[in-house]
Amino acid sequence: MCLMDLNSSECTYLEKDNKSLRFLFKLFSVFFRIGAFTFGGGFAMIPIIEREIVDENKWMDSEEFLDIVSITQSAPGAVSINTAVFIGYKLAGIPGAIFSTFGTVIPPFFIILIIAKFFSQFKRVEIIGWIFSGIRPAVVGLILIAARTIGRKIFLDYRYISLTIGVLICLLFFDIHPVLLILIGGIIGALFFRPQ
Repeated sequence: MCLMDLNSSECTYLEKDNKSLRFLFKLFSVFFRIGAFTFGGGFAMIPIIEREIVDENKWMDSEEFLDIVSITQSAPGAVSINTAVFIGYKLAGIPGAIFSTFGTVIPPFFIILIIAKFFSQFKRVEIIGWIFSGIRPAVVGLILIAARTIGRKIFLDYRYISLTIGVLICLLFFDIHPVLLILIGGIIGALFFRPQ
């Protein structure tokens, strides 16, 4: 099994070693923190995942992270879970995918269970409404940061800009399904975005 060593960026083969288990728990704890403290889910998690994976732990560079986010958005399912699975798998194979996924899923699962159980009491408390009124704009800010993260490479090439504007127009004015636009974007990328 190929696992990242905590003290090195190189992939090492560690079988039932304390280092490998330590790395898996480190991966779990990173994604547990992300899952526990990110409101808004999905795209709101992207800047936080990037900070943890790229900036803090230096497990990959920002270009590689951007490619992973692009792939995980194109796949069915929640962006945050897909990203956790992909990053976990890339860093530590199937065990890494499992640990990072559980780390991402467990905190919101229990938080939602608690909220569901006490929702009728929560919604009557005025301060809860005020809290959610403050959380909503914060989530929008996180989503805008995610858009900036994803869009970094896009605004360097007229082809990316053209495709972005084309997709935006199709969504706003022609009501074309997003899945179809993703497929068309993939086909256009295969045909026109090859290195010269």
